[in-house]
Amino acid sequence: METSIVGVGVGITDRFRTVVEDKTLRIENLAPRALRVDVKVTHRAYHNGRMEDDTVELTVTGKGPLVRAEATDADKFVALDQAVDRLCEQLRRAKEKRVDARQHPRGAKFAGGTLQGIDVEPVSADVLHAVATGEIPVITGAEEEQDYTPVVIRTKNFEPEWLTVEEAVDRMELVGHDFFLFIDARSDHPSVVYRRKGWDYGVISLTTPAAPQRAAS
Repeated sequence: METSIVGVGVGITDRFRTVVEDKTLRIENLAPRALRVDVKVTHRAYHNGRMEDDTVELTVTGKGPLVRAEATDADKFVALDQAVDRLCEQLRRAKEKRVDARQHPRGAKFAGGTLQGIDVEPVSADVLHAVATGEIPVITGAEEEQDYTPVVIRTKNFEPEWLTVEEAVDRMELVGHDFFLFIDARSDHPSVVYRRKGWDYGVISLTTPAAPQRAAS
């Protein structure tokens, strides 16, 4: 399996490269179809350098959906250990889920135009009101007061994917998130699956369908 290591604001030593190579053996054992693992180490300093940390991001690509995990610590070696542990746990959960699905088939079922087997509930009205009225502010970068601690809302844009609910749950498990945004392939509705407890998941869908999926050129 090919390994790529990139440092942002920090140098990558030979010792760190050696440790990464050793750690990737665990990943390779759990994901034998993986072709490449990208390791990104980002160093950040806060409050005029009085506080520093390193974030290690791992991205595994191969035959199938990508798998991602990250961790942050004052020591990049500790962050690496934590990120590898999280990535391996995600791979184990995905493997156990596949085995469980083969032995005990279950999942979302459609009957009479309704979705069964997955809890559907709207987003909290209190949260929508708080965002709309500014009670949950968006950080702009202009706040310089040392004690200013707003709720940070990060934004990310990406191309839509048409997936079934079951496929979206699998993607969520592999990237290690608590939710996953997608277009429901059965209804064309923008939807979000989210983690509840154990193997229980929920899905929230908009009532307005997305634009039809374009045929590959």
